[in-house]
Amino acid sequence: MKLNKLFRSLGMSKQSFHQKLDRQLLVLEETEQLLVLVQQIRLDHPRMSSRQMYRLIRPSHLGRDRFEAFCFENGLKVSVKRSYRRTTNSLGVTRFENLLVGRELTGVNQVWASDITYYQIDDCFYFLTFILDLYSRVIVGYSVAVNLSTSSTTIPALEMSLKNRKIQAGLIFHSDGGGQYYCKTWLQLTSAHKIRNSMCESPYENAHAERINGIIKNDYLNGYGPTNYMELVTMTRKAVTKYNGEKPHSSLGQLSPFNFERSLSKKAGMWIT
Repeated sequence: MKLNKLFRSLGMSKQSFHQKLDRQLLVLEETEQLLVLVQQIRLDHPRMSSRQMYRLIRPSHLGRDRFEAFCFENGLKVSVKRSYRRTTNSLGVTRFENLLVGRELTGVNQVWASDITYYQIDDCFYFLTFILDLYSRVIVGYSVAVNLSTSSTTIPALEMSLKNRKIQAGLIFHSDGGGQYYCKTWLQLTSAHKIRNSMCESPYENAHAERINGIIKNDYLNGYGPTNYMELVTMTRKAVTKYNGEKPHSSLGQLSPFNFERSLSKKAGMWIT
């Protein structure tokens, strides 16, 4: 009853209040990941204007003026030193404890790590999400998206991972603080599979996930040279297959990630085919 009186005093219904809140959460979700991506773009394109970045990224929930203000607020309108300051928001930002501190891995499917990056084709940016098993370095899932929404990036990547792997309750999912890793739909999916969410304070605490972004983009995609979105999807699939099945790793005794997992004599059902 008190809540109903509050809604009436605000001049809105309970339904419209929650709809407004959901819209604000979508904006927060996108801007948290935008901060990381704009910093990446700034390193690659030191003199690119915020307006040019807006046209390339095409954010779903930020207009041009708000995007430019966002860049200004975070010191990203001109070439600046790399910074990982995060924006604040009156709604608050969900943060999870870094569960990897002091943890020693002893097998696969104990910790998965993930990051979102961009790939540029002409005047368009696309967004790649990879999920990596930290023990074996296998890419267990990925997505190629035309926008930064959770439904296009982290959700399909995690759904692919869960389809490809047999996990047990308690698996740790480690990521940066991007909104796609703490929004409502994401938490519903991780909760349903009893996955424990973990976050780093700075990207340097998610180095393996960041490294896989560079490997796939620089060692594979740049050589393949996709010219449009559909080619990028096809070539990303090829890159992941080649990386998982053929690329030797010094940390894995010069075995590929798949061959390293096979050497562990685990059940065949855990492999990606």
